[in-house]
Amino acid sequence: MNILHSIAGLSQSSGGPSRSVVGLVNHLARQPNTKVTLLSQVGTGPIISPDTEHVEFISVQTGRVGAMTAMSFAKKLYGILKNRTPHIVHVHGIWNAASVWSCTLAKHHGVPLVLHPRGMLEPWCLRHKALKKKIAMALYQRRLLDAVDLFMATSQQELDNLRALNFRQPIAVIPNGVSLPYFRAEDARHDNHTGPRKALFLSRIHPKKGLINLVRAWAQADPADWKLVVAGPNESNHWAEVTREINALGLNDSMEYVGPVEGEEKRRLFEQSELFILPSFSENFGIVVAEALAYGLPVITTIGTPWEELVARDCGWWVEPTVEALAGGIQDATGKSADELHDMGIKGRVYAESFDWHQIARQTMEVYRWVLGQGDRPGCVHL
Repeated sequence: MNILHSIAGLSQSSGGPSRSVVGLVNHLARQPNTKVTLLSQVGTGPIISPDTEHVEFISVQTGRVGAMTAMSFAKKLYGILKNRTPHIVHVHGIWNAASVWSCTLAKHHGVPLVLHPRGMLEPWCLRHKALKKKIAMALYQRRLLDAVDLFMATSQQELDNLRALNFRQPIAVIPNGVSLPYFRAEDARHDNHTGPRKALFLSRIHPKKGLINLVRAWAQADPADWKLVVAGPNESNHWAEVTREINALGLNDSMEYVGPVEGEEKRRLFEQSELFILPSFSENFGIVVAEALAYGLPVITTIGTPWEELVARDCGWWVEPTVEALAGGIQDATGKSADELHDMGIKGRVYAESFDWHQIARQTMEVYRWVLGQGDRPGCVHL
């Protein structure tokens, strides 16, 4: 089977989508009798690159204007579709020219079209820059979305939100995967920590992520002998607004911003922390939550994310995206001993194992075969 994946970009600063798309194509390419091509625009900054030993990676160099029109991307895509005719085109994301060209040209060439909205049709995202999106939806976006053969959602919550928008196509619910780090239960213990205990926020510094609420909640909870470490790329200089709030509340000694992290530095942050907090207003998945669980960290997140299972599995808190609710979760979590948090973290690691990439890739291949009429409908596909 020959599968073409397309995405507007793979910048490290884009957060979860870049990582989840690369993780997916890397593991799909290891499935039997499967050829995977990934087409993406590439600018000047660092990107998340696929495993080019197994994945054919076609990158289209582009500047800011070129990315907005995606004409070079479209030309390259047209050539692929004309000369190779993949069995399926799998598009990641909407609201950008690359996805418009991907959907348009796939349908023009009669290739089945699978679309991963990647959270871009969630209620919060539709309200963000709402006027532009309403105009785009009226002019072209709805027509393209109605032509999709199958949607991919990463949670039941995202499926429900797609149905609320009256999309009637089949929807496959498959979570994002996570690469499970080597882990021993004793590695997650923090009995002998020196200095303050650490809670970690790691994501894009963006208004959607709820950092202002987190700063206010941290001040309200005022946990003794704890420090909140904030990591991630500063998008549109939102950190300046967060910093003003930190200064106003006198939190400079109990909060630290370490900037973007990758690789070994990212691993160390997880290993040095006892608690993970993602206060987002909206996430279709929130891959960083799965990563934190994989490192044995209990998690505080909001009902704007699809992580209600944290409570059922006793490995975290799922609260309203308000200052008061976050403060309550922080007070509860930071009031627990290192042993109590460790025990919760072990339960979280067990939960994280259900997001193993090998399992996700197998499920995705079953969906592809069903779309092509080569197999029975998988249980993850909802009509």
